[in-house]
Amino acid sequence: MRSDAFSSCLMRALRIFALVMTALALIPSGAHLFELPGKIGLASDDYFTVQGIYRGWAYFGIPIMLALAANFLLSLRLRRSDRFASRWAMVSAWFIAATLVHFFLRIFPTNRVTSNWTVIPADWEALRTAWEFAHAINAVVLFLAFVATAMAAVKR
Repeated sequence: MRSDAFSSCLMRALRIFALVMTALALIPSGAHLFELPGKIGLASDDYFTVQGIYRGWAYFGIPIMLALAANFLLSLRLRRSDRFASRWAMVSAWFIAATLVHFFLRIFPTNRVTSNWTVIPADWEALRTAWEFAHAINAVVLFLAFVATAMAAVKR
């Protein structure tokens, strides 16, 4: 009996951890999405000045990786006892993984070309547009991941 209570408590903690880490993973992408209308038309000097606010944001990789791991583990732990929740947790893990792939294919190369937005290349406006909209896409996908995690975390 005591073991069941402990196991139940661990599952509750895992559900909450997955939800919190997925919410934290959504923060930087959401910020990018909501600042897009205000930044997309800035002149180069202003845009590159504003881009300086993202220094240190690589640390957001930690909650992103923890959200991916927590959702995957939650899916595995629930696969026999709650298939509904297990599927939602796996959907969230796949969405989070997709944003990582998208980041490394579309966003990271631009960060490298611009030396993290400290060097202004000739085609900076095209790079800016691609970079901003790639972040917007990731924000939508991470929001869907958050909803999927919430579906997995909330008891039916």
